[in-house]
Amino acid sequence: MNDELKRSIRGLDEELVRNNRANIELFERLSGLQRELGLLHGDRPICPFLRPFFLSRELYSDISRSARVLSGAFAEVALAALEEPKIAEKLRVTEKEMAWARLDPGYRGVTVNSRLDTYLHGNDFKFLEYNAENPAGIGDQQSLKTLFNEIPEVKKFLAANKHYFPEPHQTLLVSLVSAYREYGGREERPQIAIVDWDGVSTSAEFEILARYFEANGHRTLICDPEGLEYDGKSLYFGDFRIDIFFKRVIIHEFLERYDESHPLYKACRDGKVCMANAFRSKLAHKKAGFAIVTDERFAHLFTAEQLAMAKKHLPWTRRIADERTTYAGDKVELLEFLRRERDRFVLKPSDDYGGQGVRLGWESSESEWDVALEEALENDYVVQEKAPVDKIRIASFAEGEAFHSDLLVDFDPFLFRGNVEGGMVRLSADSIVNITQGGGETGLVVLG
Repeated sequence: MNDELKRSIRGLDEELVRNNRANIELFERLSGLQRELGLLHGDRPICPFLRPFFLSRELYSDISRSARVLSGAFAEVALAALEEPKIAEKLRVTEKEMAWARLDPGYRGVTVNSRLDTYLHGNDFKFLEYNAENPAGIGDQQSLKTLFNEIPEVKKFLAANKHYFPEPHQTLLVSLVSAYREYGGREERPQIAIVDWDGVSTSAEFEILARYFEANGHRTLICDPEGLEYDGKSLYFGDFRIDIFFKRVIIHEFLERYDESHPLYKACRDGKVCMANAFRSKLAHKKAGFAIVTDERFAHLFTAEQLAMAKKHLPWTRRIADERTTYAGDKVELLEFLRRERDRFVLKPSDDYGGQGVRLGWESSESEWDVALEEALENDYVVQEKAPVDKIRIASFAEGEAFHSDLLVDFDPFLFRGNVEGGMVRLSADSIVNITQGGGETGLVVLG
């Protein structure tokens, strides 16, 4: 982004705070509109910001190209795990996960929609996690665009600058229908079920997506997997026939409750429902996949382009184990190395979400880090090198006042059958930038 645009954005922040220092009417309208639009995590409005996040078209294009290439690398990990036991073992794939992952979705690829969580640092960036099984935030972007149309200063800024406000919900529907056609579905307007546990904190987004699907001619139902039924020809919830099963339920939570007697397993086994994302997406989702893509021992799985992108845009990652490995070309004893260099590393569960179980070495004492390493060794954890991340100043509001916030930002591009359209922007004062952990979300505008 050029200096002139950066100055314009700083000027917009100053104007927003100056003009709305105590504009309680605006703040109440924005909060009320978020409740009306479904911009909520549980019952908490998620956007305490007065403007969207601005990304240059050049950087957006660079991230998009890199995300496309690396999502392909993670797909290769998943497909290799189906064939090579040593890859499955490296991912810690359970027998049950593998049995369900072998169910053929009927369309090419491992995912229909996914998300790469990304830290930005100037014109550079690192992909930290790959949400390959059920990424949240797609529906929020349409509502955030509506929200910022309520703010005169933002409307004026956008009118004066060439821009693009991505609308990934549109690409999601196109991708779901595309996968359904490839699977062999013949309904002109396939019916869609959005499936997750009743009462989850992200349920407001389901309503946003359901309204959009319905407006485009697709009968849509939000339901819990407990009520599914299969008659040998179609999967149902009550009398609602499910053509596209849009999975938002977490796979490991689903498998903890159900076995192969569940109607969904039978329908997938018989090829009677198009499921997105399919159960094999779990193999690409596990964070241990980063330990495969960044380890030269597995370089044979990937193309030269994928390896080059991984070297540039993935942080060094390893499965936690008492073993010898390589770091920057040197042989190291992993646990001893991590104890000595804790300020440079983060521990993460290989298969969890919402920032749960994450341990930051630079925020831990020596004794706390030792305990965290022992716990990680006993469980399914990875270690990842700390990635630099930008802080931005953004106009915000809370408790009847507008002010400047200096927050960490991550931009998480959405992928639809391998191609990027838009992304989720999360901001937080804490090192773990996550909505579940109390962070906020704003819209994305691509400038230029």
